Amino acid sequence: MSQVLTDQQVEFYRNNGFCVAEGIIGDQLVERARNVIDGLLSSPDITDVAELEPGDEMMARRIWAPTSRDKVFVEIAEDEILLDAAAQLIGPDIVLQYSKLNVKPPKVGSVVEWHQDFAYYPHTNTDLLACLIYLDDATPENSCLKVAAGSHRQGILSHHVDEHFGGKITSLADVGVDESTVVDCPGPAGTVVFLHPLAAHASEKNTSDRYRRVFIPAFRSADALPIYYGPHAAHNEPTAKLVRGRQATTARCEEGVWQLPLAAAEFNSLYQIQEGSHLDAKKSSTGYFSHETKAD
Repeated sequence: MSQVLTDQQVEFYRNNGFCVAEGIIGDQLVERARNVIDGLLSSPDITDVAELEPGDEMMARRIWAPTSRDKVFVEIAEDEILLDAAAQLIGPDIVLQYSKLNVKPPKVGSVVEWHQDFAYYPHTNTDLLACLIYLDDATPENSCLKVAAGSHRQGILSHHVDEHFGGKITSLADVGVDESTVVDCPGPAGTVVFLHPLAAHASEKNTSDRYRRVFIPAFRSADALPIYYGPHAAHNEPTAKLVRGRQATTARCEEGVWQLPLAAAEFNSLYQIQEGSHLDAKKSSTGYFSHETKAD
């Protein structure tokens, strides 16, 4: 294993719950990924592969499980440099839990409200890692990631809306997070933002005329096992894959109390529960999870 992240970057991650590393994914892979996305988004069967922006039948905001769509995303998720960096943060035995791709179209790009990934997917320990890989140059104008630095040290924060899991932190101040800790995470294409599962993060509407496409492989230590198997979480497990090291024979458990993500109705995506549209879907006869590869 090579040292991809500097000692300073690893320490920054431990202290702040994230770190930004440029130049992790090469230009050729980034360009191939963008070309594949263009093809997926121009497909007449776009609703089979993507979640659409509300009120726009042709504008996608997320591509479901990109590693199942094209081998380029498998190549990126299993890139040795990326895995070397992940091993520095969560250890040598690594499972690819799921993947997703947020599109953020120009002048649209749905808002992602403040949340912690661990609130959606509680595990026996917190050695989970989301790798947000910018496929376009990311700036505040086209909605680069925002993180509340140090929020990962405060445990699971309330994501409740009307006494049920609502998938979002309605107010940082109300859950004891100092808003002055919020920082933008810009970077050129090929940059990776390594994100702790308890780090509160969000992104704004894309106000620019440029895309902000982000491929997100989510990893976990092999001995971090799920403790919640509701539909929005359990569907990841059949395709979870050991990509580095050895399969765990024990589960490592951290002391603590994890709130379970028990929503008023099941939901297909983070967007759906944050917007509350999962409650409207509950009233219809349409079943959930017609796409088995959907993730938060």
